[in-house]
Amino acid sequence: MRPRRVPHPPPRSTGPRPAPTPPRPVPWLTLEDHCAAGPDWVCEACGEAWPCLAWTSLPVDSSLRRALLPSFVGLTRQAIRDLRGRPEGPEPPEIVTRFLWFLPLNDDEARATALRLR
Repeated sequence: MRPRRVPHPPPRSTGPRPAPTPPRPVPWLTLEDHCAAGPDWVCEACGEAWPCLAWTSLPVDSSLRRALLPSFVGLTRQAIRDLRGRPEGPEPPEIVTRFLWFLPLNDDEARATALRLR
């Protein structure tokens, strides 16, 4: 039987260590002021249609989707009640697409979701 070979650890670098990376900003801290409520659903911080660019520019992954989905479905339901039927206002599928921007919904799915949330 041959003796088992153990791999050697890589040699340690004697050069300067790389600078530590700065901590990433926590998105929730910058979003505190970017809130809205009915009946107009306009961001209190920037005056844009809510959810504004501060929200929609978040990097979306599955954990963020899980965190946002329950509350944003409730907000979408309220927004549909507040915004539909207004002159020049968005249609319910457009509201669903706007409020659930983090979900990959096509037009038919947005329409079906809007019907369920009315």
